[in-house]
Amino acid sequence: MHRDQDIEKIFFTEEQIHKRVRELGIQLSAEYADKNPVLVGVLKGSFVFLSDLIRAMTIHCQVEFVACSSYGAGTETSGQVKLTKDLGTDITGRHVLIVEDILDSGVTISFLKDYIASKNPASVKVCTFLDKPARRIKPFQADYVGYACEDAFVVGYGLDYAERYRNLPYIGVLKPEIYTHA
Repeated sequence: MHRDQDIEKIFFTEEQIHKRVRELGIQLSAEYADKNPVLVGVLKGSFVFLSDLIRAMTIHCQVEFVACSSYGAGTETSGQVKLTKDLGTDITGRHVLIVEDILDSGVTISFLKDYIASKNPASVKVCTFLDKPARRIKPFQADYVGYACEDAFVVGYGLDYAERYRNLPYIGVLKPEIYTHA
């Protein structure tokens, strides 16, 4: 079966995504000029967004990755966050920008921001491509947001369901029968 057959509708097209990423790249380049920020991608979902974002930025920056989850294999947060890959660089005194694919429950990103802040950086901010405030359990506001998103099960552009659909060039709503009968 072709991956696109599982999509109910498209929320954000490839063109809309690239336009917004370019805008964020310009904004971040201006705000982090001469700061050589460390962009920390949250694996696995952020790798596509982070890749496009750093290419849209015109300043020097460093890239790091962390992996943590509060979801496991399900579609609902467990409320417990597990750090599975830590930073490989000392961020003391550095300006850190956490790059996330989607801000959903707020549980994981709250944990991660607090964890990174405990490493004594000069600053910690969060950039998320999608913000889904209707799903928020823990109050959290990202510093930079690509798009606000309604409460639907979205995939594509790095977002997955059961490790599938990350390679879609757009963000779409997954048909409910795909994740309710899995």
